[in-house]
Amino acid sequence: MKKPIREAELGWEVFAAGTREEVRFKALCDVGGRSKLGVAVMELPPNCDTAPAHWHSLEEEHLYVLAGRATLHLGAERIPLEPGSYVCFPAGQPVTHMLENSSGEPFRYLMIGERIPGDQVHRS
Repeated sequence: MKKPIREAELGWEVFAAGTREEVRFKALCDVGGRSKLGVAVMELPPNCDTAPAHWHSLEEEHLYVLAGRATLHLGAERIPLEPGSYVCFPAGQPVTHMLENSSGEPFRYLMIGERIPGDQVHRS
């Protein structure tokens, strides 16, 4: 059984440090052993994005905004996100998504996604 943790006590990990695709994260679900769902606090620095846009064949993803503002690129649409915004990216729907933070503040969000063997990530 996993015990409760405090996000503030976890250190940040970084994808693509020092590039335009830099993202900081804390994988909450992996503390004390891996779980079936991925749950992470994510932070996209100013002037960074999560390119390339993508979609998943088998895994559903959920995003909930905690702080800051960013633009969601959802297929051809551009949708502003702010604290309290929520979006689900259903599995198997060929609509790409990515985030762009063109603000001067970090964009902080909670990301939840399935971990299904055989999932294929399709990029644009």
